[in-house]
Formats: sequence, C-alpha cells, structure tokens
Amino acid sequence: MIVVFGSLNVDLLIPVDRLPNHGETVIGPGYSFAAGGKGANQALAAARAGAQVRMVGRVGTDDLSAIALNDLNLQDVDLSLVAKDEKPTGLAAICVEKGGENIIVVAAGANSNARADQVPEHLLTPETMVLLQMEVPLEENWTLVRRAKARGSRVMLNVAPAAAVPTDIVRMLDWLIVNETEAMLVADSLGRHRDNPRAAAAAVAEAAQTTVIVTLGGEGASGFSGHKIYDVAALLITPVDTVGAGDAFVGAFAAAIDSGGDISRGLAYGSVAGALACLIPGAQPSLPMKAAIDRRLKDLPPIKVH
Repeated sequence: MIVVFGSLNVDLLIPVDRLPNHGETVIGPGYSFAAGGKGANQALAAARAGAQVRMVGRVGTDDLSAIALNDLNLQDVDLSLVAKDEKPTGLAAICVEKGGENIIVVAAGANSNARADQVPEHLLTPETMVLLQMEVPLEENWTLVRRAKARGSRVMLNVAPAAAVPTDIVRMLDWLIVNETEAMLVADSLGRHRDNPRAAAAAVAEAAQTTVIVTLGGEGASGFSGHKIYDVAALLITPVDTVGAGDAFVGAFAAAIDSGGDISRGLAYGSVAGALACLIPGAQPSLPMKAAIDRRLKDLPPIKVH
C-alpha cells in the first residue's frame, strides 16, 4: 500500500497564447477548474497505475473541496484520513501557453495545516510505502519520515516544489525523486555542487547512500542506485500541456516499485506515464490508467544500465 502525505488543491487553468513577462498582463479566452495538488496528483497517478493508495492531507469546508476530492473518490483512493480545515481548500492558478509550458502560483490554504500525526502508527509498516512532496509544512514531512523509518516503512520523497532537505532526512530515504533544478539544489545542500543535473543526482546518491531518480524532460530520466546508473528515454510525443507530467512520473514509478518491480520497471512506468500526461490538458484529467501505460511500454527503447 502507498500512503501519500501531501497537498490537495483545485487548479484554475487559464490557456494563453504565450506566458506573461514580469509586470505584463496577458488575456486568455477562458478558464476551467480541475483537481490538483502534488499530493493528490501523485496519489491518483499511483492508483491509476494499479496501486492501493490512501491519501492524507487537508481541504477546506468550501465548495472547492468537492472538486479537489472528486477524481480521487472515483478512483477509489482511501480518503478517510483527509481532514476538513477552517482554512480554504488550496488553489493553484496555472497559465498554460500553446506549446504546453506553464507558470504556476499556489495558495496553500488548508494544506498549511497538514500534520504528520494524521497518519496513524498502524499504517507505518514494512509493507507500506510513504510518499511525500514539498507542498505541506516541511517539518511535518520530516517528522513523518522519521516515524516511518523507525517503524520500517519504505519512504519516497519528491522534492517538488524545490526546497532544501536536511541531510539526515536525505540519508533516511529509500528513493529521492528530483527534476533538473531540484537535483542541483539538493546536491548543493549536501555540499556536493555539480555542473549538471545528472552529476548532481549521482553525487547525492553517493553521499546519502540512497536511490536517486532525476527526471530530464524530453531526455527521459536517470536513476542512480549503488554503483549502477539506469537511463530511460522519453516517448516521442507532441506535448499539449506539461502540467502534471512530473506527478504522473512519480505516481507511476511508486506504483511499479510498490508492486514489486525493480528500478528499471519503475523508470519505464514513470517515463511512459509522464509522457502520456502531456497529451491532455490539466493535471488529474491527464494522468494515465495502467492499461494505457502498459500499451505504450513497447514503444520505449530498452533501458540502458551501466
């Protein structure tokens, strides 16, 4: 089982011809709402990829909370540990240009009150994977990591949005997932500055003795575990919207690992899921089902291990 401790938001999506410059107003033709938040996105991505998932977090008592929880409910994600809060449901304003690139501003709302003690002790077992991101109070993340490791749970952290991670926490992780920017930041925080993301991820893996996955956009992803390096390509696609691609990768990777797959299986699942998520606008609407991922695995070049 995967226990996701993280954020639940509603995304306000605004399509634009191009992203605004600093101080500039750009007019979009309309807008739409969709469920989002990195925690909820990754929980849904993992569930759609075949995992049993329990979501832990907070939403408000407002009307937006129903939107935030709808897709998770439809996918049978266990929401019994999602609490109602006096603060409003988190909201992300997302501008998406025609090429699929985006800018995002997040209002944390109820997510700022998420607490590690919402996760009961009986869920923290060696059979449980705890999946975390960086959109809830970070001290609550670190408290949960320490509790989970003390009870033998497997722990996966996605350092998104980018922020510093304490050295002792990095060393406790079973898996650390970062993008190019996040890889450089974590390496710097460990005193292992490198000039490129892959080298930074390798340095973190060596320093922390943990498995590090770095996503590289259109170049795929690389994994560093022990003395081995795993390189996976990206599917050749024409992106419509990259919102949610990173969360699709993380959720599908987690689902593959939780089902007993090795790092190669996880990277393949993550790479295909991340690419497929770029073909549909929005975060949660774009997250692919297991059958769709399985169909496209054959289109992925063999993973290189060296």
